[in-house]
Amino acid sequence: MRLPARLAALPSSAATGLVLILGLAAAWALPHGGPSTADAAGVLPAATPPLPARPAVPLAAHRALYRLALDATRGNRQVAAAHGTMGYEVTDTCDGWASRQRLRMTISSGEGQDTEMESDYVTWESKDGTNFRFHMVQKTDSTVTSQTEGGARLTRAGGAGEARYRVPKDLKVALPAGTLFPMAHTAAILAAAREGRKFIALPLFDGTDEKGFEDSSAAIVDWKPPFPTKHSLLTPLANTRVRLAFFDRSAGGIVPSYEVGMRYWENGVADDMQMDFGDFAMRATLTELSPIPRRC
Repeated sequence: MRLPARLAALPSSAATGLVLILGLAAAWALPHGGPSTADAAGVLPAATPPLPARPAVPLAAHRALYRLALDATRGNRQVAAAHGTMGYEVTDTCDGWASRQRLRMTISSGEGQDTEMESDYVTWESKDGTNFRFHMVQKTDSTVTSQTEGGARLTRAGGAGEARYRVPKDLKVALPAGTLFPMAHTAAILAAAREGRKFIALPLFDGTDEKGFEDSSAAIVDWKPPFPTKHSLLTPLANTRVRLAFFDRSAGGIVPSYEVGMRYWENGVADDMQMDFGDFAMRATLTELSPIPRRC
């Protein structure tokens, strides 16, 4: 799941974080194809011994709704209040995953000014992890503030490649070896968690920014057995807590530009997210979840 584009109403550091953090919550793992455990192992440090092999749980094409609420404010408190919703539809198209993410949010400044933000982000990613298409439009107070459209291709899953933008301008961006698209990125995290690993670091490309790819790292807290939830699709599933950090290589890539903590379930659903932007933090809670039949 990616919240596309920058948020002009927020300080630049916070805007960049919200663009890229919320989106990851709905990224989906690949049931077949994509980077293998062996591909991921090259970037994973030694950790706890792998867990016994077990069948992977099929990914869940589904429709989900998240409630967004301000969790904390710090520092100069430029954001005094924020609330909204995120809606997601992820469809199994047999050869790939089609997703649509729509967000509405009201952000209030410390001076009492309210800003309405909307975004619509549509993607398609092949199940072998080599092809990706994206289209994103973001509006602030009904005015289009950011838009991207294009596609990307890798020479192989986890290999080098190239992204081509048509909007906001014709542009080609090289993607380094190891680059993953959002679904394959989540697949690598889930595979690492299932094997008992504690860390994974990979380049990520999602098309929400014309800068191209970004560096990401995930600290994996645990791999827990099922426990009761109000969502029947999740109750039977194992799950993991992760902490994701993202780095802008063009800005030096030493300090994370933003971080997010969340729980991932075996079928790729994410819940209980806390997005930390420094001056403030947002929490996203899964309120509705239903399956979508496979469309082949």
